[in-house]
Amino acid sequence: MSSSTPDPPARDPRPPRKRSRARRGSAATTPGTSEISASPASTSAAGRAETTGTDSSGRVTRWKGFQLLHFQIEAIEAIRENKNVLLSAPTGAGKTLVAEYAIADAVARGRRCVYTAPIKALSNQKYRDFRDDPDIDVGLMTGDVTIHPRAQVLIMTTEILRNSIFENPAGLSEVDYVIFDEVHFMDDLERGTVWEESLIFAPPDIRFICLSATIKNLDQLGTWLGEIRPHELAVLHSDRRPVPLKHRLFEKEAGIFPLERLGWVEKHAARPPRRPKRGRGGRNVRPPRPETGIGRLFDTLQDEDLLPTLIFSFSRRDCERLAYQNQKRELLNAEETARMEKLSHELVELFQLDEAELTGEVFQLARHGVGFHHAGMLPIHKEIVERMFTSGLLKMLFTTETFALGINMPARTAVFGSLRKFDGVQFDYLRTRDYMQMAGRAGRQGLDTEGLVVSVLDPKSLREAPLARILGGKPEAVESRFRLSYSSILHLLSYLGRERLSEAWEKSFNQFQHRAKSKKAREQNRRFQRAQVEAHLALLLELGYIDEDDDLTAKGKVARLLYGFELQITEMLFQGVFETLPPKALAVVFVGLVHEERRGQGGTYVPARMFGGVRRHVDQTLRRIALTEANYDVPIPLKVADWGLTPAVLAWYEGVDFEEVGAACDTPLGDLCRVMRMALQLMKQVKRTLDERDELGDRLEDAIDAINRGEVDARRQLELG
Repeated sequence: MSSSTPDPPARDPRPPRKRSRARRGSAATTPGTSEISASPASTSAAGRAETTGTDSSGRVTRWKGFQLLHFQIEAIEAIRENKNVLLSAPTGAGKTLVAEYAIADAVARGRRCVYTAPIKALSNQKYRDFRDDPDIDVGLMTGDVTIHPRAQVLIMTTEILRNSIFENPAGLSEVDYVIFDEVHFMDDLERGTVWEESLIFAPPDIRFICLSATIKNLDQLGTWLGEIRPHELAVLHSDRRPVPLKHRLFEKEAGIFPLERLGWVEKHAARPPRRPKRGRGGRNVRPPRPETGIGRLFDTLQDEDLLPTLIFSFSRRDCERLAYQNQKRELLNAEETARMEKLSHELVELFQLDEAELTGEVFQLARHGVGFHHAGMLPIHKEIVERMFTSGLLKMLFTTETFALGINMPARTAVFGSLRKFDGVQFDYLRTRDYMQMAGRAGRQGLDTEGLVVSVLDPKSLREAPLARILGGKPEAVESRFRLSYSSILHLLSYLGRERLSEAWEKSFNQFQHRAKSKKAREQNRRFQRAQVEAHLALLLELGYIDEDDDLTAKGKVARLLYGFELQITEMLFQGVFETLPPKALAVVFVGLVHEERRGQGGTYVPARMFGGVRRHVDQTLRRIALTEANYDVPIPLKVADWGLTPAVLAWYEGVDFEEVGAACDTPLGDLCRVMRMALQLMKQVKRTLDERDELGDRLEDAIDAINRGEVDARRQLELG
């Protein structure tokens, strides 16, 4: 860890040369899709000649040819003054420019910069952007892919950053800035604690540039950051959007209308409930699914030239169904059809796909100007759809909410097919923050004077939806999800000792947020947090990860290098479960560890001949851990194995085509690909914990080589694109 003092305020960084995307041809983005700034200084060559300008006080007011907005000027000034920055602004307002200034500043002074994002698609997009800049030396670390890890600018997932902080903080000594894109993601239930740990334990010389969508408790988050990080913090907020939004509602009889007319529409749309029809024997027949009349809305958008549009649906199946229902609209004229045909052939060539792909559903729908996009698709198909959308040739794209997170692909109009979604427990209405994140994709800078957002109301939502809150309320506060993992506790125990282990929680946002509560609530929370840590420590002692003196044993030293599956893997390693397994069986085990059936899919029968004895041995090992956790009242039990993909793994291992593998199981191809990539990451993690002489490493390498091919090979896809 570096102990040097902060660098003096930097000079204006040398602006990078204009990127060239000529080699990507029509697959490049169209004008108006950049999130870089609010107002270009000039679109002429003369206006671009001088890309940086300052005012009379020396503050940067123009950069990369863009006239900066007030919040951008303030943020850049804070960077020049060696401050941390917490910036909240709407989607598309120009937060990315602040991050790019910090990167250029570090590069110009020969220092390093880390850029983190909550989703790999955004990490990959940023890597490609910086890769095409001749002035930036860029690398990528996402678990799926590692490229040039000693680069000056390193794009990585937050998990990898946290691991680096714990395992090798000295390796970050040359890093000036860490950029946290979408920092409000720290209240994600499963992954949020990783963000907190990174902020708390990063070496003190590092400065953070934290970018966020609009959040309610920005000042509270800023005060906490100011306490845990040594550099001064600038908290900046902007509500201004370069392209303002117009929010409207839609009901099948009333059409498009403003919120102010809701009462009138509700009154006139009211109908007495029909008595349920009776079938034979007098039994009630289930009423048909309510018809939203969304086709009428699409007619209006098409007739009034309000395309392209993103239609958010929270069901993968509905995304596909609606795309097929609307393919007959023929949204492309003759010239656009020719361009789409040309682009399709370019994309097939770019990604080295079989020519038969041109007759597949993605390309067939695209010829009509229609597409769908969701996590169940193959990653390469998702990327193709994204390229088509940024070309301006997909006029109607039906997608789930993940399309709105980070990836900057705006449309003329955004449509919500419903305002209710499944939150993991029940169906409920959207949070204001989620609505704003998705709605923010409406309005293309430089092309539209305003963006249109339309929410479709079925009869239930017309009566019950909290529309004033969703459409115009204050976005929800970020809530701490801080919970130390086993590996984090093992790292901190060896670094701080038991007596100081509570410092981790004392510095957490969770503890900070409880300060404002009553003395009783604070004490209850303190007891709960301490009880959790003590339960984890007692379990680690019983299972032999630490000794009576709180020193890490051999098991503990291995487990601290594994994240997410530390106890499962370590127990199997030390109990010899992996000792004689062939590579094919290892692939089955690691996929089983990470896989989890989607809700409603049900269990999958797996014949005993498919390594049944191995699977039973693994299950017995995991059950013993689960029983120990139950004995110590550990609140969130570790994940058990799910063997439903075993037939698919074995078929893929033997070289079967991916489409054929997917057809043999109920798991969508995108999910199958994602699980296999996660299993590859876990195998790579385990391999690096082993002694070089351990032949298990060779068998893991064989399993990795067999699985990491074709559609599963993330690096190949990234390099082709």
